[in-house]
Amino acid sequence: MELSEMQVRVAELEQQIFALPTGSITKKTVNGKEYFYHRWRENKKRWEKYIPADELVDFCAQIERRKELEQELKVLKKQLPKAKTMDTSAFTTNVSTGEALRSFASPVRVYRKRERFRQLHDYIYGGQQDKVFILYGLRRTGKTTMIRQIFAEMSEADLGKAAFIQITERDTLADVNRDLKALETQGFRYVFLDEVTLMEDFIEGAALFSDVFAACGMKIVLSGTDSLGFLFTEDEQLYDRCILLHTTFIPYCEFESVLGIHGIDEYIRYGGTMCLGGVHYNETSTFASKESADEYVDTAIAHNIQHSLRRYQYEGHFRHLRDLYEKNELTSAINRVVEDINHRFTLEVLTQDWKSHDLGISASNLRRDRVNPTDILDRVDLAAVTDSLRKLLEIRNRAEQTVALDEVHAAEIKEYLDLLDLTQEIDVLHLPDVGTKSDRTVIAQPGLRYAQADALIRSLLLDETFSALSLAERTAVQERLLTEIKGRMLVDIVLLETKLANPKKQVFVLQFSVGEFDMVVFDSDTGSCRIFEIKHSEEAASQQYRHLIDEQKCAQTEHRYGPISGKFVLYRGESQVIDGIQYQNVEEYLRSLAS
Repeated sequence: MELSEMQVRVAELEQQIFALPTGSITKKTVNGKEYFYHRWRENKKRWEKYIPADELVDFCAQIERRKELEQELKVLKKQLPKAKTMDTSAFTTNVSTGEALRSFASPVRVYRKRERFRQLHDYIYGGQQDKVFILYGLRRTGKTTMIRQIFAEMSEADLGKAAFIQITERDTLADVNRDLKALETQGFRYVFLDEVTLMEDFIEGAALFSDVFAACGMKIVLSGTDSLGFLFTEDEQLYDRCILLHTTFIPYCEFESVLGIHGIDEYIRYGGTMCLGGVHYNETSTFASKESADEYVDTAIAHNIQHSLRRYQYEGHFRHLRDLYEKNELTSAINRVVEDINHRFTLEVLTQDWKSHDLGISASNLRRDRVNPTDILDRVDLAAVTDSLRKLLEIRNRAEQTVALDEVHAAEIKEYLDLLDLTQEIDVLHLPDVGTKSDRTVIAQPGLRYAQADALIRSLLLDETFSALSLAERTAVQERLLTEIKGRMLVDIVLLETKLANPKKQVFVLQFSVGEFDMVVFDSDTGSCRIFEIKHSEEAASQQYRHLIDEQKCAQTEHRYGPISGKFVLYRGESQVIDGIQYQNVEEYLRSLAS
C-alpha cells in the first residue's frame, strides 16, 4: 500500500472508530435472569449502562467492530512515518506543528467532548465553505480543549498539515498574513489561531482570513474570549463568511456527561466552567471559593468588556462602561446584578445602599419554618453582616462610587452580559391582567451566583450572636439558608434550559393575583400548554402542587393558552404520579431536554 493510500485509510479508520462505542459488555445474573451492561472507563472512573435485550446483538457487533478497526489502525500507524515538526524559527508569530501538536493534545485524550465539538469537527472535515470558524466564549468554557481534541483525533497525515498559532499583543495582521502564506506554500490545510482578537488591527482586516486563505481551501479556526470583538467582526468584515460557535453556556446535561459529576446540587455549586475534565473538580473549580469567583468576574467578564472598549472603533457605544472600569467599579456593578434576587437590570439595583436579598428572604422564611422556626437572623448584627458581605463581594455603596450611575450604565451592562451569554431574559406574564408583562434576568453560570451565597455564610460566621450558637444550631441555619438559595437557583436553571431547548415554544413565569406557576411552556402550534412547579425538595408534599390544582388558576390559564396537557412538579426525588400530578426528577428532566 502506497503512503498516500495508507494515510487515507488511517483517516477513514479514525472516523469510523470515533462513531463506535468504547469499552466492553458484561453480564449480570439477578434472580436467575441475565442482564447485560455496557461498561467503559472515562475520566479514570468506571461507568455502566444497561443494554435492552432488543439492542444487545447490534451493540455487541459494534463493540467487536471497533476492536477490529482499532487493531487494523494500530498496525497501519506503525508503518507510517511520524509527523514531522517543522522548523518554526522562520515564523514571526508563535507557530506550533507536528509532534508539538500531538504533545499539546495528549492531556485531553481522556476528556469527554462537549456537544458543540461536533460543529467544529464537521467544519474541519466537511467540504470547502470559503468560511472561517469562530470559537469564542468566556474563559474556562472549553475552547482550547476542543481544539486540542481535534488535534488528538487527527490522522498522522492530517496532523502533518495542521498548525496552531498563539497570538500575542505584539503580533500584527501583517505578521499573521506572512506566516499563513508560508504555511499555505508548504501544504498546510488546518490552521488554528488562538486569542486572535489581541491584534490591534484584527477587526479592520479580518476579511483576510475568509477571502484569501479560506477561499483557497484552508480551514481557518479563530478562537478567543473577546465575544464582542468577534460579534463586531461577524457583523462587519466577516459578514456571511464565518461560522460562530459560542461556548459560554454549559447546560446541566453537559456538566454531568463531560465532567463526570452528577447531581443538581453539584451543578448549582460549581456549574458554569469546564475544569480539568472532572479530575479533582471541586478543589480546582473556578467557583470553588469566593476569591476565585471574584477573580473570574474581574478578569473574565469585566476585563473582557474593557478589552473591547479599548481595542475597537466601536468603543463609543460602551463609553459609560469605560468610566466604570477605569474607576474599578465595573465589578461592583456586575456583582450587584448577579446578587439581585428580583432579577432586575434597574438603576435602583445599581445605586441604592446595598442589602443582601438572600439574607432578608432567608430571615423571613426561617421565622415561618413549620418544623423548626427561629428568629436567629433577626438577632444578628444585620448592619455588620451586610457590610462584611458587601466587602467580600466588592460592592460599593453610593457614597463610595466615583461614577454617577444612570439608566445608560444599566442598559450597557445588560447589553454586554447578554452578548457574553452570561444572562438571559425570561418573560413574566400575568393573569387575569394580560396587559402586564415584565421579565426576569437569569444567570447562566450558577456557580457564580452560589459563590455569593457561600460568602453570606462566611459573613454570618463572623457575627457574635450567630457564632455563639451550638454547632448543631449553626449547621441547621446554614443548611436552611443554602437550601433557600438553591431552591431559587433551581427555578432559574430549569427556566433557562427549557427556554433554550424549546426555541419554537414560549417559556415563561405566570403570576396570578395570589400565587404563580413557576413555569409554563406554551406550544402555539398545538394550542396547548404545560404547567410546572419547581422545588428543591427530595420529598413530595401536597402543598407543592396546590397552585396546579387550583381550579380558578387553571381555568384562567386554559382560557388564555389552551388546554393544559400536563401538570408537573420537578424536584430531586423519584419520578412518580400523585393525585394526577406528574412528579419528575429534575435531573432526569434536564437530561431529557438534550435528547
